[in-house]
Amino acid sequence: MSPRAWSFLARAALLALIALCLLWEGWLAPLRPGGSWLTLKVLPLVCAVPGALRGRRYTSQWLSMLSLLYFIEGAWRFDDPGIMGMLARGEIALALALFVATVGHANRSAPSRQ
Repeated sequence: MSPRAWSFLARAALLALIALCLLWEGWLAPLRPGGSWLTLKVLPLVCAVPGALRGRRYTSQWLSMLSLLYFIEGAWRFDDPGIMGMLARGEIALALALFVATVGHANRSAPSRQ
């Protein structure tokens, strides 16, 4: 796949993960009624948006490592009952998709590959 295709997949996964985390902690299943401070966990992802939209390789490199934290959180909450468990599974899937896409983009956009 081309670097542009990997970049597109990374952007899609990033924006979907941001939306999932906001919906999860804000409205769908917050830890406390009315929302929780855990919505702030999207801030590192939001910081990556400008670089991801520009297709920057450096952003893909550090975002690949950051995505693993969201994978770990999803794995931690995987067995929660009800909607929390389903949202955790979604977070795992999106974090893995983000990881694969960012690694693919960083690999294919390396200067030695040009």
